Amino acid sequence: MKRYDHLCEQLVNQPRRWLVTGVGGFIGSALLERLLDLGQSVVGVDSFITGRRSNIEDVLRIHPDQRLQFRMIEGDLRDPEVAREACKDVDLVLHQAALGSVPRSIKDPIASHQHNVDAFLNVLVAARDAKAARVVYASSSSVYSDHPALPKVEDQIGKPLSPYAVTKRTDEIYARVFHDCYGQEVVGLRYFNVFGRRQDPNGQYAAVIPRWVDALIASKPVVIFGDGSSSRDFCYIDNVVQANLLAAASGDASLTGTVYNVGCNGRTDLRELFAMIRDNLAREFPHVEGVEPVFEAPRAGDIPHSQAAIEKIQGAFGYAPTHLVSEGMAETVRWFVNAHRAAR
Repeated sequence: MKRYDHLCEQLVNQPRRWLVTGVGGFIGSALLERLLDLGQSVVGVDSFITGRRSNIEDVLRIHPDQRLQFRMIEGDLRDPEVAREACKDVDLVLHQAALGSVPRSIKDPIASHQHNVDAFLNVLVAARDAKAARVVYASSSSVYSDHPALPKVEDQIGKPLSPYAVTKRTDEIYARVFHDCYGQEVVGLRYFNVFGRRQDPNGQYAAVIPRWVDALIASKPVVIFGDGSSSRDFCYIDNVVQANLLAAASGDASLTGTVYNVGCNGRTDLRELFAMIRDNLAREFPHVEGVEPVFEAPRAGDIPHSQAAIEKIQGAFGYAPTHLVSEGMAETVRWFVNAHRAAR
């Protein structure tokens, strides 16, 4: 944590102007929360197709004195004008905006391409023209697709298994081309199953952890696709925030023009994940104790196992996860329990 602590101290003493795209999402709002905590000036942009205004309001309740340090642009980055307005006069860009979900991309590949590729290209062009110092963008572990090796190493990827994976790999290719053609400092972060506070539990494509939390509290069945042996490297949101700030504010340009895994170099299978969520919830909701999941057929496009090799990002930026899955899950469940009670 020494390099991250040093960076945070440096940012407090020398504030920067940041753009966070997808600021209404749970990752974007966590970045906003940390940047305001460090006294930074932040521009946020979101179309609120999947992001939520309530996430931003929650952050601003935590930091009421920092409202003047935050400027919100409601707009769609598929429009180049929105991207240009968002990038104006910013130092650093954290691009989180995307249309997530493998199943959603299989159902509507055109929408996934437009939001994940067209919008990203607009941001790259706008950041280049605005002379932003660096762009850090969210890629995904989905680019590893059918490559069998574990843990996943950045230079070994497989055949894409979904349109979503194609969009994220396309973003990586564009980023490298902009680095090589224009000298733009661009860093890609391949996220591995991020979870944490403010993650959306609602909708057809909601992430598994908040969806299961809500279902268990409401005494509804929890569905696991497959036999529960599939495993993932679940990465708590604070680790992802750390990775973004380190990647954005490192002064070494030689570390750009490439991609880095962001995970914990561990694996938790879905049965273990379910038990972890259930046992944390049972401390507050006794009716959850002993509940078992329901199993259904595997979904198209899902991979059996995923695990991040993190030596590259550790060596480049000093990334050091502060929360493993069990620690992050305890904090996440506590946040959702408090949010559930506040909403009653």
